[in-house]
Amino acid sequence: MYYTHLLVSLALPVLAAAAPLDYPEARALASRTENTIFRAEVRPHWLEDGHQFWYSVSTGPESKEFVLVDSVTGTVQRAATLEKLGLPPNGREVDMPVIRGTRSTGPKCHLRVLNQTKEPVELFWSDFDGQRRSYGRIQAGDARELETFAGHVWVVVNALGKPLRAFEAREGTLEVTVDGTGEPPKDPRTEKREDPRLSPDKKWRVEFRDDQPYLVNLENNEASKLELPAEDKTRCSGPVQWSPDSRHVVFMRQHEIPGRKISIVQSSPADQLQPRVQTLNYLKPGDELPRPRPVLVRVAERRAMIPHNALFPNPFAEGPDLDVRWSENGDEFYFNYNQRGHQLYRILAVNATTGAVRTVVEETSKTFIDYTNKTYREWLKGMGELLWTSERDGWCHLWLYDAATGQPKLQVTKGPWVVRKVEHVDAVKRQVWFMAGGVRPEEDPYHLHLCRVNLDGTGFVRLTEGDGTHKITFSPDRACFIDTWSRADQPPVTELRRSADGSLIKELERADISALLATGWTQPERFVAKGRDGKTEIHGIIIKPAGMDAKKPSPVLEEIYAGPHGSFAPKEFGRLLRQQTLAQMGFVVVQADGMGTNHRGKVFHDVSWKNLKDAGFPDRIAWIKAAAATRPWMDLNRIGIYGGSAGGQSAMRALLDHHDFYKAAVADCGCHDNRMDKIWWNEQWLGWPVDDSYKLNSNVEDAGKLQGHLMLVVGELDKNVDPASTMQVANALQRADKDYELLIVTNTGHGAAETPYASRRRAAFFAHWLGAGKN
Repeated sequence: MYYTHLLVSLALPVLAAAAPLDYPEARALASRTENTIFRAEVRPHWLEDGHQFWYSVSTGPESKEFVLVDSVTGTVQRAATLEKLGLPPNGREVDMPVIRGTRSTGPKCHLRVLNQTKEPVELFWSDFDGQRRSYGRIQAGDARELETFAGHVWVVVNALGKPLRAFEAREGTLEVTVDGTGEPPKDPRTEKREDPRLSPDKKWRVEFRDDQPYLVNLENNEASKLELPAEDKTRCSGPVQWSPDSRHVVFMRQHEIPGRKISIVQSSPADQLQPRVQTLNYLKPGDELPRPRPVLVRVAERRAMIPHNALFPNPFAEGPDLDVRWSENGDEFYFNYNQRGHQLYRILAVNATTGAVRTVVEETSKTFIDYTNKTYREWLKGMGELLWTSERDGWCHLWLYDAATGQPKLQVTKGPWVVRKVEHVDAVKRQVWFMAGGVRPEEDPYHLHLCRVNLDGTGFVRLTEGDGTHKITFSPDRACFIDTWSRADQPPVTELRRSADGSLIKELERADISALLATGWTQPERFVAKGRDGKTEIHGIIIKPAGMDAKKPSPVLEEIYAGPHGSFAPKEFGRLLRQQTLAQMGFVVVQADGMGTNHRGKVFHDVSWKNLKDAGFPDRIAWIKAAAATRPWMDLNRIGIYGGSAGGQSAMRALLDHHDFYKAAVADCGCHDNRMDKIWWNEQWLGWPVDDSYKLNSNVEDAGKLQGHLMLVVGELDKNVDPASTMQVANALQRADKDYELLIVTNTGHGAAETPYASRRRAAFFAHWLGAGKN
């Protein structure tokens, strides 16, 4: 990775025959637009009476308002302080302290930032002038690793630019977890946890000695070795799951496999002259897996048995955890079986007395089962029922199962829309609350709305109204909820609504972005057009260049990420700094979700099956052409594309298969050959065993087809996608005698193109080949 003290001069060179590029202005966009969105967030603090709450809201760069709300009457009181609302000052909300700039540069050190929120966040360095330099987005659940210097100040913000964490780098390695609370994470080493090896009655403990299981009687400390059928190269290990009555316990036995390791080279470590080799455990498609099997122990008999695996012969599992849980009375336990290849998924039950195995739920697919997103389950206590999500009718819906018979009782939700997240199950009232997409046909199908339905399938009601995607916070008694909704082109609106019927109690806030617009920030435009089949609607956004002359066409840049695990065109309001920075340079920036991505139903999603190179290109190209048909300022003779990871794979693919449309591409940390990438993601969409589909989707295999201008970017310390994937495609390009640019960002991991140095190089590359500023 480049170093932060090298960020002093980032201006682009002025290209021949091109107007000067206002890159310093674009570079300063993050700082210029910071603290320019007001009345956008409401975090309620409920009082003891249970029906009143207060919150504070920013009304200007250095001003805020305190608001007291009666959730029953909708009465609102506003004041400059809590005291004026009649509330004690000790209830004051703790604000993030003023974040200063970097004051010193110490020894080189490392930083790892983990995003545990449910939304993307943005990472910034606060430089010596207090200006923030973006180091790119970190997706929910992802981490960013980089090299910095002790004393440098870093900030993590949400989509609206609100700081979530601020911290100063220190010598060594600093690991920072962002969970949205603003508080430092708890140290797991100091948290007291119940020993899972200990039985509920505290009389027994399971131990593993030299990989052999023992049952220890804690009254006399006598250890009984649990004999198992001999099998070479297997071992027993946790996790350990006890039955509630302490009569049985389950752990796992799995095969010992060598496990693939990859090596990456840190060319320029901070503490030595010579390079350092790092070795990682990294399974790839087709690699052998440990095939765990549950071991059932009858405590009274000190006897262990391994249930027959006829119903689970080939589990896809990288470790021993099969998510075991016991029934309430302890007569059977349940575990997951995701068959390798992802076309068969079962929840299995094992009888604690006989060891007999039966199927509770079974899902099959001729393509793939989206096990990472659509295998939600809720065991209804005392009911003998299981609430389950399934796409068996073509849409992700809720089904109610009889856990004893393994038969579905009924389909709880139904229609041409999808359940995206179960928010709450009320077993007493027999109701389920959930977020759904597509429930309003006249809206963007990716918008999330809160809905409720009875477990017998009756009484469906949509509880939110605004034309946008919704975030919900319930009152402690769930009698009402705070609903904040927005769109890419609609700042947040916050409403108080009744849970019974969704009726509006009071609009609390409507965000003010006048200060944001005054900075030159460009409001995104939503656009919908038909895809490849002439009937499926494709949704995306268009961002116009800042200060655009509508009479003069501007080059177009498409941001692509077509990973089948999700959908990626922005749906909620945010500053969109990466896209906006490029728009500040004179590019029209577009982003859309084509077929093969998630959340639109099974037929839409299945386009990606063994077909990752498709990447929705036929849909997005049609969408861009439709947009340009009524927007003459979009120059379709100058179109570029960029993306990272799976988006890097797709960005290069644009110049392999669609070079008649795209003229330039920047591919960041791409998984250019799916045989080189991590096992779980690639086998999910390309299947198992590894077959010709992997070869047919490989950029390496097709490198000789390249036409157009390509920049490859890779971080030498990428632990997500093997850096050799980029180097192998570079090798293939050389063998095919193809011109390209290669940027290796030192001391940097995944997402290297989002670092300031590489993002400047990316911008310069597009300016050179597409001529931003030309007309």
